[in-house]
Amino acid sequence: MAELNLKSGLEAMDVAAYLRRHPSFLKDFPDLAETLLVPREQGRAASLAGYQLELLRERLRELDARLGELIETATENEQRVVQVHSYTLSLLRAPDLATCARAIVAGMREDFHTDQVGLLLAGAHPELDGLPFVRCLPEGLRSEPAFADFLQRGEPLCGRLAADKLVALFAADAGAAHSAALLKLGDVGLLGIGSSDVNRFHPGIGTLFLKLIAEAAGAALARHL
Repeated sequence: MAELNLKSGLEAMDVAAYLRRHPSFLKDFPDLAETLLVPREQGRAASLAGYQLELLRERLRELDARLGELIETATENEQRVVQVHSYTLSLLRAPDLATCARAIVAGMREDFHTDQVGLLLAGAHPELDGLPFVRCLPEGLRSEPAFADFLQRGEPLCGRLAADKLVALFAADAGAAHSAALLKLGDVGLLGIGSSDVNRFHPGIGTLFLKLIAEAAGAALARHL
């Protein structure tokens, strides 16, 4: 057993450091473990064993709370997976471009409870004339200057989008979109999703499900172009 070398001016921090380096010290001196007292609130004291037991119980409560949070998150993610799967199937069933465009927008509003949806498609598509939520760009996506920086990255963009982007996506409803997500649908188009809730889409939000939605919508549209 290692010996404690005493020195003049020994302080509490020295004792604490020694005990950290020798966690079995109290095992070698059981009489100290039985008599050592830990200060408690309101002038009361508890034994070291009781104090350790209370710490373990507190950690158990923290772990239990953390486990509850993980279970809740897993349940929410499972629900989102089912939603995205159902959404993808509805797009695959669309027999033509107009039906597919309607399904993309309707699914976002009904299944994902978004307030604004805007779809921009590269190329001219006369069959989509009359659909207020669709804009066609005959000269391609890069002809819209508002999205030049976004097209270089291609990753989902979430938060409070610039006014020119909101107008290009949502037209007259741009002012009602207090937060939004912008998705690139492969090379065929862009999808804008807006919300009146400023916290619905923010830069720190997870983008996995948004990417899955973008891939599904882009693949479905490409079948009809």
